[in-house]
Amino acid sequence: MTKKAFERISTGVFLLILIVLNANAQTKAKTGFGLPVDKSEFQVFIDGLSTKVQGRIGMSALLIETGETVGYKADERFPMQSVYKFPIGMAALYAVDQGILKLDKSVKVANEEYVSAAQHSPLRDGNPDGAMVTVKELLRLAVSESDGTASDVLMRLVGGAQSVMNYLQAIGITGVIVKNTEKELGATNSVQYDNWATPIQATLLLKQFQLGKGLSVSSRALLMQLMTDTQTGLQRLKGNLPPGTVVAHKTGTSGTREGITAATNDIGIITLPNGRHIAIAVFVTDAKADQTTREGAIAQIARKVWEKYQL
Repeated sequence: MTKKAFERISTGVFLLILIVLNANAQTKAKTGFGLPVDKSEFQVFIDGLSTKVQGRIGMSALLIETGETVGYKADERFPMQSVYKFPIGMAALYAVDQGILKLDKSVKVANEEYVSAAQHSPLRDGNPDGAMVTVKELLRLAVSESDGTASDVLMRLVGGAQSVMNYLQAIGITGVIVKNTEKELGATNSVQYDNWATPIQATLLLKQFQLGKGLSVSSRALLMQLMTDTQTGLQRLKGNLPPGTVVAHKTGTSGTREGITAATNDIGIITLPNGRHIAIAVFVTDAKADQTTREGAIAQIARKVWEKYQL
């Protein structure tokens, strides 16, 4: 299969997947998918956290095995920042599954491709004159270390942002929007708002991932491990959970301008003691509070959801 074919995706398969997933989404809508459980109590709880962070919070959580949900502003749009490296990683691994890319293939990364000095990139920092990097290492850097350069190279390899969007739409995701590279995000602050997700769609993407939709068993396992190994945002979803709780997650963080931080995010899959799984997405947007307060709000939300579903 050529890269061009990947960008288009087989029309028949694409339509079949959409029909099945749209039917499933309609069924979920009838059963209240996305509506809060214990709405008033949970809304009051997050209202209080929103006041503390002095910004807007959106979240959605889904107990994958039962379909139970809880949400707050779950249908509103929030800038993803590096959260979008998760769907980019999925699209890259889909290309591996299709034979378009190979994990052990070495890729040339020119120094012209590096994100700005203000953006996070261990790849750039360790290789100022450019580098040869395998696809697997690019995935590790992008997902586990949130390397902006590695993410941009992966996007290039799969054919650009539209190819990522084609992949997302094929697995039934319409509210996760990938439009720009990390380099473009770094050049223009407002561009980050064009790369957005609704919390409910972010949790649906996590659900599809957990259920193995759109990836082979081996590709899913690799990405799950990379997300579990991530060392960013340890005080967010994981911050208040019991030691040893397995959380496969991807963070997203913007810079702070004029005292306002556009994005402090974390989405992921929490494994409960009973073996069930929570797909959870928490976004804190345009907040004036400090990092400790913003991350603490995410940790408190994750703990409350964990307590609700862990029995």
